[in-house]
Amino acid sequence: MGSRRKGREFALQMLFQIEMAGQKPEEVMALFWQGRQVLDAARNFAEHLVTGAVEVRPRLDAALGAASAHWRLKRMPAVDRNIMRLALYEMLFMADTPRVVAIDEAIEIAKRFGSEESSQFVNGILDRLRKEIEQAEAEGVRAPAAILERLRESSAEPAEESP
Repeated sequence: MGSRRKGREFALQMLFQIEMAGQKPEEVMALFWQGRQVLDAARNFAEHLVTGAVEVRPRLDAALGAASAHWRLKRMPAVDRNIMRLALYEMLFMADTPRVVAIDEAIEIAKRFGSEESSQFVNGILDRLRKEIEQAEAEGVRAPAAILERLRESSAEPAEESP
């Protein structure tokens, strides 16, 4: 397994802990690495993903909520939600990662850490977002913040609760 995949998996675990335990990212990262033998590349990549995703989390969540028809973000499984946060962050803010690679990685991680349906759910939402990002760029919108705002506004109606 490559250092980026491992970094993504570590980042997922840390984001999950940040959300579930309500701890600060710095605390979670410090504790997470204790006693682990990890390549610097995987650690640095994981920390970059966590720090970035936490920094823009409200905007990521708004875009994910707008793209997930019939599902409120808070009702999604926490693993799926955090996988998508990481992938969307990577799609928008890490130009060295092709968007399809970010999606493929998210799908593989969802297969490993999520439920039986997670990979299809994650794929559907992220692919929809990828298409919307590419459409925004085709229309001249380039800045990640502007794209996130456009994604948030793309849903005219609030998502409905799923049973």
